[in-house]
Parts: sequence; C-alpha cells; structure tokens
Amino acid sequence: MKMTFQLAADPVDEDREQGRLLFAGPVDFLKGVVTMAGMPPADRLEVCFAGRSNVGKSSLINALTGRKSLARASNTPGRTQEINFFTLGDSRYLVDLPGYGYAEAPVAVVAKWQALLKQYLAGRQTLRRVFVLIDARHGIKAVDAEILSLLDRSAVTFQVVLTKVDKILRHEREAVIEQVKGALASHPAAFSELVVTSSEKGEGIETLRAIIATLV
Repeated sequence: MKMTFQLAADPVDEDREQGRLLFAGPVDFLKGVVTMAGMPPADRLEVCFAGRSNVGKSSLINALTGRKSLARASNTPGRTQEINFFTLGDSRYLVDLPGYGYAEAPVAVVAKWQALLKQYLAGRQTLRRVFVLIDARHGIKAVDAEILSLLDRSAVTFQVVLTKVDKILRHEREAVIEQVKGALASHPAAFSELVVTSSEKGEGIETLRAIIATLV
C-alpha cells in the first residue's frame, strides 16, 4: 500500500498547551558526544534533529525552546561535529546531530562524525523520532536520500520538517512540498505528516512542540 503524505494539522488546544508547558520548562545543554561510549544513559524518550549542513537546525532548536543561543548557529557548514544532547524537563532529550553533506573540515574529520551519526541512528533504543530538516529552497537532495535510506534500514521513524519557508514564494512552497511528498513515497520509515516551519517568523513552531510533547 502506497503511503500518502500531508501537512501536519494545527494542534488541538490540549496538545498545544502540552507543548507550550514542556518547552516553557527547563531546557539545558547536557553534553556533546564524540563516541557512542560517551552517550548519556538511555533513560528517557529522545527526539533528534538531522539535516544537511546549514539547513537551520540550531535556529530551529532555539526557536522551539525560546532561547536565542541554546544551540550555536553558524554560517560555516559543518561546524557542529558532536552529537549535542539537551535535557527537556525530566522526560525528554533533544538531540542535535552533526550536519551531513558538505562541510568545511578535513575529510578524516568528516568521515569520523558521519560514522558516529550512523551509529547513533541505528543503535539508540530510546530514540522515538528523527526530525529530518529539509531546506524549503532546495527540497530533498541525493545526500538527504542517503540518510533517509539509513533510517529505513534502522527502522527509525522520521518526520520531515521543511525549514526557511519564509525565504520562498507561495507557489514555490507548494512545488517543494509536492517534491518532498514524491521523494518520501519510497521510504517506509517516513511519518505521514510534514511540518512546515520558519524559525524567523515562528511558523510551525507550536505544531512541532505539540508533536514532541505528545510522543510516547
């Protein structure tokens, strides 16, 4: 049976409030991890954010948490070379993964952190969902498809989040949404709802908070 994809609906009031309360509480940087041995205890539900270098992961995490500098944003692709763990209250980890794809770093360094990324995605039993960030100006590219296939093989549910939708026109938005829907049709691990966001304008932030807060 072919999967059909749609945009995530606005959250109902109860879920919106649950998301607001969760992200209004304490959110703290816990640690940066460079090996699987350095992972914190798998004692709570985890969600992580993955995406190409410079797709806007740090900006999205900052927008979700309402903290301007919780995650360090950079205009230099590939600056984040660790898996960064943040505690979200006492029930969640938010995890910021290294950007994949192009990075201004030595080949050996890139290879090392890409290997760590793959090990984490395949081996973290408390990981409930991967939010794969896709730049709305570009849609899904070949390097994204590689990660999506890895998630399929790892049987890790992922949900696509389109970023920077404020940077494109309405008709361009509709075109990229259709491109993403088509690309996801061949990925069994893909969740059926897409989230459209703008960290600058706040679009989609309440929806994403509610999704994270209601995962079990």
